[in-house]
Amino acid sequence: MLSAQVQIPEQVNTILEALGQKGFEAYVVGGCVRDALLGKKPHDWDITTSALPQEVKKIFQRTVDTGLKHGTVTVLIGKEAYEVTTFRLDGVYEDGRHPKEVTFTPSLEEDLKRRDFTINAMAYNSATGLVDLFGGQSDLMNGIIRAVGDPVQRFSEDALRIMRAVRFSAQLGYTIAPSTLEAASELAPNLALISRERIREELEKTLLSDRPDLLRTAYEAGITKQFLPEFDRCMETPQNNPHHCYSVGEHILKSVSLVRKDKVLRLTMFLHDFAKPAYRTTDGAGIDHFRGHAEAGSEMAREILKRLKYDNDTLRKVVTLVKWHDRPIRSTEPSVRKAVGKIGEDLFPLILEVKQADLLAQSMFLREEKQEMLDRIKKLYKGIVQRGDCLSLKDLAVNGTDLIEAGVRPGREMGAILARMLEDVLDVPSHNNRDYLLTRYVEK
Repeated sequence: MLSAQVQIPEQVNTILEALGQKGFEAYVVGGCVRDALLGKKPHDWDITTSALPQEVKKIFQRTVDTGLKHGTVTVLIGKEAYEVTTFRLDGVYEDGRHPKEVTFTPSLEEDLKRRDFTINAMAYNSATGLVDLFGGQSDLMNGIIRAVGDPVQRFSEDALRIMRAVRFSAQLGYTIAPSTLEAASELAPNLALISRERIREELEKTLLSDRPDLLRTAYEAGITKQFLPEFDRCMETPQNNPHHCYSVGEHILKSVSLVRKDKVLRLTMFLHDFAKPAYRTTDGAGIDHFRGHAEAGSEMAREILKRLKYDNDTLRKVVTLVKWHDRPIRSTEPSVRKAVGKIGEDLFPLILEVKQADLLAQSMFLREEKQEMLDRIKKLYKGIVQRGDCLSLKDLAVNGTDLIEAGVRPGREMGAILARMLEDVLDVPSHNNRDYLLTRYVEK
Protein backbone atom coordinates (compact mmCIF):
# COMPACT_ATOMS: atom_id res chain seq x y z
CA MET A 1 0.00 0.00 0.00
CA LEU A 2 1.50 3.32 -1.06
CA SER A 3 1.43 6.40 1.13
CA ALA A 4 -1.28 8.87 0.13
CA GLN A 5 1.09 11.84 0.04
CA VAL A 6 4.69 12.91 0.41
CA GLN A 7 5.48 14.44 3.80
CA ILE A 8 8.11 17.07 3.04
CA PRO A 9 10.34 18.30 5.90
CA GLU A 10 9.87 21.94 6.93
CA GLN A 11 13.33 23.03 5.76
CA VAL A 12 12.79 21.45 2.34
CA ASN A 13 9.44 23.21 2.05
CA THR A 14 11.18 26.46 2.91
CA ILE A 15 13.44 26.01 -0.13
CA LEU A 16 10.56 25.05 -2.43
CA GLU A 17 8.47 28.01 -1.31
CA ALA A 18 11.36 30.47 -1.63
CA LEU A 19 11.93 29.36 -5.23
CA GLY A 20 8.20 29.48 -5.96
CA GLN A 21 7.87 33.02 -4.60
CA LYS A 22 10.48 34.13 -7.12
CA GLY A 23 8.45 32.64 -9.96
CA PHE A 24 10.35 29.37 -10.39
CA GLU A 25 9.08 25.78 -10.41
CA ALA A 26 10.58 23.58 -7.71
CA TYR A 27 9.95 19.98 -6.65
CA VAL A 28 11.45 17.22 -4.58
CA VAL A 29 12.44 14.51 -7.01
CA GLY A 30 13.76 10.99 -7.46
CA GLY A 31 14.54 8.54 -4.67
CA CYS A 32 13.08 10.69 -1.89
CA VAL A 33 9.67 10.70 -3.61
CA ARG A 34 9.89 6.95 -4.21
CA ASP A 35 10.77 6.22 -0.57
CA ALA A 36 8.13 8.61 0.80
CA LEU A 37 5.43 6.92 -1.29
CA LEU A 38 6.62 3.57 0.09
CA GLY A 39 6.24 4.91 3.62
CA LYS A 40 9.98 4.98 4.21
CA LYS A 41 11.95 7.91 5.61
CA PRO A 42 14.15 9.31 2.82
CA HIS A 43 17.86 9.67 3.58
CA ASP A 44 18.24 12.67 1.30
CA TRP A 45 15.86 15.18 -0.21
CA ASP A 46 16.89 16.19 -3.73
CA ILE A 47 15.30 19.30 -5.22
CA THR A 48 14.90 20.12 -8.90
CA THR A 49 13.98 23.57 -10.16
CA SER A 50 13.57 25.72 -13.24
CA ALA A 51 15.88 28.31 -11.64
CA LEU A 52 19.42 28.48 -13.00
CA PRO A 53 22.30 27.95 -10.55
CA GLN A 54 23.14 31.64 -10.34
CA GLU A 55 19.48 32.42 -9.67
CA VAL A 56 19.41 29.85 -6.86
CA LYS A 57 22.50 31.46 -5.34
CA LYS A 58 20.82 34.88 -5.34
CA ILE A 59 17.74 33.59 -3.50
CA PHE A 60 19.54 31.88 -0.62
CA GLN A 61 22.10 33.44 1.71
CA ARG A 62 24.18 30.34 2.36
CA THR A 63 25.11 28.14 -0.61
CA VAL A 64 27.96 25.93 -1.75
CA ASP A 65 28.95 25.54 -5.42
CA THR A 66 28.63 21.76 -5.49
CA GLY A 67 28.51 21.24 -9.25
CA LEU A 68 27.59 24.37 -11.16
CA LYS A 69 28.57 22.74 -14.46
CA HIS A 70 25.81 20.17 -13.92
CA GLY A 71 23.41 22.69 -12.41
CA THR A 72 23.77 21.76 -8.75
CA VAL A 73 23.98 24.20 -5.85
CA THR A 74 23.89 23.07 -2.23
CA VAL A 75 21.63 25.24 -0.08
CA LEU A 76 22.39 25.38 3.64
CA ILE A 77 19.44 25.73 6.03
CA GLY A 78 20.51 25.64 9.64
CA LYS A 79 22.80 22.63 10.00
CA GLU A 80 21.28 20.79 7.03
CA ALA A 81 22.41 20.80 3.40
CA TYR A 82 20.15 20.22 0.39
CA GLU A 83 21.15 19.83 -3.25
CA VAL A 84 19.17 22.00 -5.65
CA THR A 85 19.62 21.14 -9.33
CA THR A 86 18.33 22.95 -12.39
CA PHE A 87 16.09 21.07 -14.84
CA ARG A 88 18.47 19.72 -17.45
CA LEU A 89 18.99 17.70 -20.58
CA ASP A 90 21.97 15.38 -20.83
CA GLY A 91 24.11 15.54 -23.96
CA VAL A 92 25.76 12.62 -25.71
CA TYR A 93 27.20 9.92 -23.43
CA GLU A 94 30.58 9.20 -25.00
CA ASP A 95 32.02 6.99 -22.22
CA GLY A 96 28.96 4.98 -21.24
CA ARG A 97 28.86 6.79 -17.92
CA HIS A 98 28.86 10.61 -18.16
CA PRO A 99 27.21 13.04 -20.58
CA LYS A 100 29.64 15.10 -22.64
CA GLU A 101 27.65 18.21 -21.78
CA VAL A 102 24.57 19.31 -19.87
CA THR A 103 21.94 21.73 -21.18
CA PHE A 104 19.56 23.49 -18.82
CA THR A 105 15.87 23.40 -19.73
CA PRO A 106 12.72 25.06 -18.39
CA SER A 107 10.82 21.77 -18.80
CA LEU A 108 10.30 19.41 -15.85
CA GLU A 109 9.21 16.69 -18.29
CA GLU A 110 12.52 16.88 -20.15
CA ASP A 111 14.36 16.60 -16.84
CA LEU A 112 12.36 13.58 -15.70
CA LYS A 113 12.62 11.65 -18.96
CA ARG A 114 16.43 11.48 -18.70
CA ARG A 115 16.24 9.59 -15.38
CA ASP A 116 16.88 5.86 -15.03
CA PHE A 117 13.72 4.11 -13.82
CA THR A 118 10.08 5.10 -13.60
CA ILE A 119 10.06 4.74 -9.81
CA ASN A 120 12.88 7.31 -9.66
CA ALA A 121 11.33 9.71 -12.16
CA MET A 122 8.58 11.25 -10.05
CA ALA A 123 8.47 14.79 -8.65
CA TYR A 124 6.34 16.40 -5.96
CA ASN A 125 5.47 19.66 -4.30
CA SER A 126 2.52 20.51 -2.09
CA ALA A 127 0.96 22.90 -4.63
CA THR A 128 1.05 20.62 -7.69
CA GLY A 129 1.02 17.23 -5.96
CA LEU A 130 2.65 14.19 -7.54
CA VAL A 131 4.06 14.58 -11.04
CA ASP A 132 4.25 11.06 -12.49
CA LEU A 133 4.65 11.14 -16.25
CA PHE A 134 5.98 7.61 -16.80
CA GLY A 135 3.89 5.36 -14.57
CA GLY A 136 6.25 5.24 -11.60
CA GLN A 137 3.47 5.03 -9.03
CA SER A 138 1.88 2.11 -10.87
CA ASP A 139 5.24 0.33 -11.05
CA LEU A 140 5.72 0.88 -7.32
CA MET A 141 2.33 -0.67 -6.64
CA ASN A 142 3.01 -3.62 -8.95
CA GLY A 143 6.62 -4.20 -7.85
CA ILE A 144 8.32 -3.51 -11.19
CA ILE A 145 11.67 -1.96 -12.09
CA ARG A 146 11.16 -0.38 -15.51
CA ALA A 147 13.44 1.95 -17.45
CA VAL A 148 12.13 5.37 -18.40
CA GLY A 149 11.43 5.36 -22.14
CA ASP A 150 13.72 3.20 -24.26
CA PRO A 151 15.73 0.89 -21.95
CA VAL A 152 18.47 0.41 -24.56
CA GLN A 153 19.00 4.16 -24.64
CA ARG A 154 18.96 4.43 -20.85
CA PHE A 155 21.58 1.70 -20.42
CA SER A 156 23.63 2.98 -23.35
CA GLU A 157 23.83 6.36 -21.62
CA ASP A 158 25.05 4.90 -18.35
CA ALA A 159 25.98 1.23 -18.02
CA LEU A 160 25.97 1.47 -14.22
CA ARG A 161 22.18 1.61 -14.49
CA ILE A 162 22.32 -2.10 -15.28
CA MET A 163 23.70 -2.76 -11.80
CA ARG A 164 21.26 -0.26 -10.30
CA ALA A 165 18.35 -2.21 -11.80
CA VAL A 166 19.58 -5.35 -10.04
CA ARG A 167 20.18 -3.44 -6.83
CA PHE A 168 16.72 -1.85 -6.72
CA SER A 169 15.18 -5.22 -7.52
CA ALA A 170 16.98 -6.75 -4.53
CA GLN A 171 16.34 -3.85 -2.16
CA LEU A 172 12.63 -3.64 -2.95
CA GLY A 173 11.98 -7.27 -3.87
CA TYR A 174 10.70 -6.14 -7.28
CA THR A 175 10.78 -7.81 -10.69
CA ILE A 176 12.72 -6.20 -13.52
CA ALA A 177 10.40 -5.57 -16.48
CA PRO A 178 11.13 -7.98 -19.37
CA SER A 179 12.11 -5.27 -21.86
CA THR A 180 14.34 -3.60 -19.27
CA LEU A 181 16.01 -6.89 -18.37
CA GLU A 182 16.50 -7.76 -22.03
CA ALA A 183 18.23 -4.44 -22.65
CA ALA A 184 20.37 -4.91 -19.53
CA SER A 185 21.44 -8.32 -20.82
CA GLU A 186 22.22 -6.96 -24.28
CA LEU A 187 24.30 -4.07 -22.98
CA ALA A 188 25.94 -5.87 -20.03
CA PRO A 189 29.37 -5.86 -21.78
CA ASN A 190 29.34 -2.06 -21.37
CA LEU A 191 29.96 -2.61 -17.67
CA ALA A 192 33.63 -2.81 -18.71
CA LEU A 193 33.42 0.98 -19.02
CA ILE A 194 32.49 1.36 -15.35
CA SER A 195 35.08 1.74 -12.59
CA ARG A 196 35.50 -1.18 -10.22
CA GLU A 197 34.64 1.13 -7.32
CA ARG A 198 31.19 1.90 -8.74
CA ILE A 199 30.56 -1.79 -9.49
CA ARG A 200 31.58 -2.58 -5.92
CA GLU A 201 29.15 -0.04 -4.47
CA GLU A 202 26.18 -1.47 -6.34
CA LEU A 203 27.16 -5.09 -5.64
CA GLU A 204 27.57 -4.34 -1.95
CA LYS A 205 24.18 -2.61 -1.74
CA THR A 206 22.65 -5.65 -3.42
CA LEU A 207 24.32 -8.04 -0.98
CA LEU A 208 23.12 -5.95 1.97
CA SER A 209 19.53 -5.87 0.69
CA ASP A 210 16.53 -7.89 1.83
CA ARG A 211 16.74 -10.07 -1.29
CA PRO A 212 20.42 -10.67 -2.14
CA ASP A 213 19.32 -13.93 -3.75
CA LEU A 214 17.99 -11.86 -6.67
CA LEU A 215 21.58 -11.72 -7.88
CA ARG A 216 20.35 -14.85 -9.59
CA THR A 217 18.61 -12.56 -12.07
CA ALA A 218 21.92 -10.85 -12.82
CA TYR A 219 23.50 -14.24 -13.50
CA GLU A 220 20.66 -15.37 -15.75
CA ALA A 221 20.89 -12.13 -17.74
CA GLY A 222 24.65 -12.50 -18.25
CA ILE A 223 25.41 -9.45 -16.10
CA THR A 224 27.64 -10.97 -13.41
CA LYS A 225 29.93 -12.66 -15.92
CA GLN A 226 31.09 -9.21 -17.00
CA PHE A 227 32.76 -8.46 -13.66
CA LEU A 228 32.54 -11.66 -11.57
CA PRO A 229 32.78 -14.74 -13.80
CA GLU A 230 33.73 -16.80 -10.74
CA PHE A 231 30.15 -16.48 -9.52
CA ASP A 232 28.79 -17.76 -12.82
CA ARG A 233 30.94 -20.89 -12.50
CA CYS A 234 29.49 -21.44 -9.04
CA MET A 235 25.96 -21.17 -10.41
CA GLU A 236 26.84 -23.84 -12.97
CA THR A 237 28.47 -26.28 -10.51
CA PRO A 238 26.28 -29.00 -8.92
CA GLN A 239 26.89 -30.50 -5.48
CA ASN A 240 26.04 -34.18 -5.64
CA ASN A 241 26.66 -34.75 -1.97
CA PRO A 242 24.29 -35.73 0.86
CA HIS A 243 25.29 -32.62 2.82
CA HIS A 244 23.93 -30.36 0.08
CA CYS A 245 20.65 -29.80 -1.72
CA TYR A 246 21.62 -26.85 -3.94
CA SER A 247 24.20 -26.09 -6.59
CA VAL A 248 27.25 -24.19 -5.32
CA GLY A 249 25.78 -20.90 -6.52
CA GLU A 250 22.33 -21.47 -5.06
CA HIS A 251 23.92 -22.51 -1.77
CA ILE A 252 25.87 -19.25 -1.80
CA LEU A 253 22.75 -17.16 -2.43
CA LYS A 254 20.86 -19.01 0.29
CA SER A 255 23.66 -18.54 2.82
CA VAL A 256 23.97 -14.82 2.05
CA SER A 257 20.26 -14.42 2.72
CA LEU A 258 20.56 -16.28 6.02
CA VAL A 259 23.39 -14.25 7.56
CA ARG A 260 23.05 -10.92 9.33
CA LYS A 261 23.09 -7.73 7.24
CA ASP A 262 26.72 -6.87 7.82
CA LYS A 263 29.18 -6.00 5.06
CA VAL A 264 31.90 -8.44 6.18
CA LEU A 265 29.48 -11.29 6.86
CA ARG A 266 27.60 -10.93 3.60
CA LEU A 267 30.80 -10.65 1.55
CA THR A 268 32.13 -13.73 3.33
CA MET A 269 29.06 -15.82 2.57
CA PHE A 270 29.06 -14.58 -1.02
CA LEU A 271 32.71 -15.55 -1.55
CA HIS A 272 33.10 -18.52 0.79
CA ASP A 273 32.65 -21.28 -1.82
CA PHE A 274 34.01 -19.57 -4.92
CA ALA A 275 36.83 -22.13 -5.21
CA LYS A 276 34.49 -25.13 -5.24
CA PRO A 277 34.13 -25.39 -9.03
CA ALA A 278 37.91 -25.78 -9.44
CA TYR A 279 38.17 -28.25 -6.54
CA ARG A 280 35.24 -30.50 -7.38
CA THR A 281 36.02 -34.20 -7.66
CA THR A 282 33.61 -37.10 -7.97
CA ASP A 283 34.25 -40.49 -6.39
CA GLY A 284 33.26 -43.91 -7.70
CA ALA A 285 29.87 -43.69 -6.01
CA GLY A 286 29.08 -40.45 -7.82
CA ILE A 287 29.55 -38.31 -4.71
CA ASP A 288 31.12 -34.88 -5.20
CA HIS A 289 33.90 -33.65 -2.90
CA PHE A 290 35.55 -30.21 -2.66
CA ARG A 291 38.66 -30.84 -0.58
CA GLY A 292 40.91 -27.81 -0.19
CA HIS A 293 38.32 -25.31 -1.41
CA ALA A 294 38.33 -23.17 1.75
CA GLU A 295 42.07 -22.45 1.66
CA ALA A 296 42.01 -21.79 -2.07
CA GLY A 297 38.82 -19.78 -1.67
CA SER A 298 40.49 -17.42 0.78
CA GLU A 299 43.08 -16.54 -1.87
CA MET A 300 40.36 -16.13 -4.49
CA ALA A 301 38.50 -13.84 -2.10
CA ARG A 302 41.66 -11.78 -1.65
CA GLU A 303 42.09 -11.31 -5.40
CA ILE A 304 38.42 -10.51 -5.99
CA LEU A 305 38.29 -7.98 -3.16
CA LYS A 306 41.45 -6.34 -4.48
CA ARG A 307 39.92 -6.25 -7.95
CA LEU A 308 36.87 -4.51 -6.52
CA LYS A 309 39.11 -2.02 -4.68
CA TYR A 310 38.10 -3.01 -1.15
CA ASP A 311 39.97 -1.58 1.83
CA ASN A 312 42.60 -3.65 3.63
CA ASP A 313 40.57 -4.12 6.82
CA THR A 314 37.59 -5.60 4.96
CA LEU A 315 39.96 -7.75 2.91
CA ARG A 316 41.70 -9.13 6.02
CA LYS A 317 38.46 -10.00 7.75
CA VAL A 318 36.74 -11.64 4.79
CA VAL A 319 39.81 -13.61 3.71
CA THR A 320 40.26 -14.97 7.25
CA LEU A 321 36.60 -15.93 7.60
CA VAL A 322 36.55 -17.66 4.20
CA LYS A 323 39.68 -19.59 5.16
CA TRP A 324 38.10 -20.81 8.40
CA HIS A 325 34.51 -21.31 7.30
CA ASP A 326 34.89 -25.06 6.69
CA ARG A 327 37.54 -25.91 9.27
CA PRO A 328 36.21 -28.04 12.12
CA ILE A 329 36.48 -26.75 15.70
CA ARG A 330 36.29 -29.44 18.35
CA SER A 331 33.78 -28.74 21.12
CA THR A 332 36.28 -28.58 23.97
CA GLU A 333 37.38 -25.47 25.81
CA PRO A 334 41.08 -25.76 24.81
CA SER A 335 40.13 -26.23 21.15
CA VAL A 336 37.81 -23.22 21.21
CA ARG A 337 40.43 -21.04 22.93
CA LYS A 338 43.05 -22.07 20.37
CA ALA A 339 40.64 -21.37 17.51
CA VAL A 340 39.96 -17.91 18.92
CA GLY A 341 43.70 -17.29 19.08
CA LYS A 342 44.21 -18.34 15.47
CA ILE A 343 41.16 -16.68 13.95
CA GLY A 344 41.34 -13.54 16.08
CA GLU A 345 39.28 -12.34 19.00
CA ASP A 346 37.50 -9.82 16.77
CA LEU A 347 36.56 -12.41 14.15
CA PHE A 348 35.65 -15.47 16.21
CA PRO A 349 32.07 -14.31 16.94
CA LEU A 350 31.70 -13.74 13.18
CA ILE A 351 32.97 -17.20 12.24
CA LEU A 352 30.21 -18.64 14.42
CA GLU A 353 27.66 -16.65 12.39
CA VAL A 354 29.31 -17.79 9.16
CA LYS A 355 29.19 -21.43 10.20
CA GLN A 356 25.54 -21.05 11.23
CA ALA A 357 24.49 -19.58 7.88
CA ASP A 358 26.53 -22.18 6.00
CA LEU A 359 24.84 -24.97 7.96
CA LEU A 360 21.32 -23.65 7.37
CA ALA A 361 21.98 -23.42 3.63
CA GLN A 362 22.83 -27.14 3.45
CA SER A 363 20.59 -30.19 3.27
CA MET A 364 18.88 -31.73 6.30
CA PHE A 365 21.46 -34.57 6.34
CA LEU A 366 22.84 -34.73 9.91
CA ARG A 367 21.41 -31.22 10.47
CA GLU A 368 20.47 -31.88 14.09
CA GLU A 369 23.89 -33.28 14.99
CA LYS A 370 25.70 -30.41 13.27
CA GLN A 371 23.55 -27.84 15.03
CA GLU A 372 24.15 -29.46 18.42
CA MET A 373 27.91 -29.35 17.82
CA LEU A 374 27.81 -25.68 16.81
CA ASP A 375 25.63 -24.82 19.79
CA ARG A 376 28.15 -26.48 22.14
CA ILE A 377 30.96 -24.40 20.62
CA LYS A 378 28.88 -21.23 21.04
CA LYS A 379 28.19 -22.10 24.69
CA LEU A 380 31.86 -22.86 25.39
CA TYR A 381 32.91 -19.60 23.77
CA LYS A 382 30.41 -17.63 25.84
CA GLY A 383 31.84 -19.14 29.05
CA ILE A 384 35.41 -18.42 27.94
CA VAL A 385 34.56 -14.76 27.33
CA GLN A 386 32.65 -14.42 30.60
CA ARG A 387 35.61 -15.80 32.57
CA GLY A 388 38.09 -13.61 30.71
CA ASP A 389 40.40 -16.50 29.78
CA CYS A 390 43.71 -15.58 28.17
CA LEU A 391 43.34 -15.98 24.41
CA SER A 392 46.39 -14.23 22.97
CA LEU A 393 49.86 -12.98 23.80
CA LYS A 394 48.52 -9.58 24.86
CA ASP A 395 46.69 -11.27 27.77
CA LEU A 396 49.61 -13.49 28.77
CA ALA A 397 50.91 -12.86 32.30
CA VAL A 398 54.47 -12.74 30.90
CA ASN A 399 55.74 -10.38 28.20
CA GLY A 400 59.01 -9.69 26.42
CA THR A 401 60.27 -7.37 29.13
CA ASP A 402 59.81 -10.10 31.74
CA LEU A 403 61.83 -12.52 29.62
CA ILE A 404 64.64 -10.01 29.07
CA GLU A 405 64.82 -9.44 32.82
CA ALA A 406 65.00 -13.20 33.20
CA GLY A 407 68.00 -13.30 30.85
CA VAL A 408 66.34 -14.24 27.57
CA ARG A 409 67.71 -12.49 24.49
CA PRO A 410 65.25 -10.85 22.12
CA GLY A 411 64.67 -12.86 18.93
CA ARG A 412 63.51 -16.28 17.90
CA GLU A 413 64.18 -17.84 21.29
CA MET A 414 61.96 -15.28 23.01
CA GLY A 415 59.18 -15.79 20.46
CA ALA A 416 59.37 -19.56 20.87
CA ILE A 417 59.15 -19.29 24.66
CA LEU A 418 56.14 -16.98 24.52
CA ALA A 419 54.45 -19.35 22.04
CA ARG A 420 54.96 -22.33 24.38
CA MET A 421 53.62 -20.32 27.31
CA LEU A 422 50.53 -19.34 25.37
CA GLU A 423 49.93 -22.92 24.25
CA ASP A 424 50.07 -24.01 27.89
CA VAL A 425 47.67 -21.29 29.02
CA LEU A 426 45.20 -22.03 26.24
CA ASP A 427 45.09 -25.61 27.50
CA VAL A 428 44.93 -24.66 31.18
CA PRO A 429 43.83 -21.05 31.84
CA SER A 430 44.88 -21.19 35.50
CA HIS A 431 48.51 -21.47 34.32
CA ASN A 432 48.42 -17.81 33.28
CA ASN A 433 50.53 -16.87 36.26
CA ARG A 434 53.80 -14.95 35.95
CA ASP A 435 55.76 -16.97 38.49
CA TYR A 436 54.52 -20.30 37.17
CA LEU A 437 55.33 -19.45 33.54
CA LEU A 438 58.78 -18.05 34.25
CA THR A 439 59.66 -21.00 36.47
CA ARG A 440 58.46 -23.57 33.98
CA TYR A 441 59.71 -22.09 30.69
CA VAL A 442 62.80 -20.03 31.45
CA GLU A 443 65.92 -21.98 32.27
CA LYS A 444 67.96 -20.65 35.18
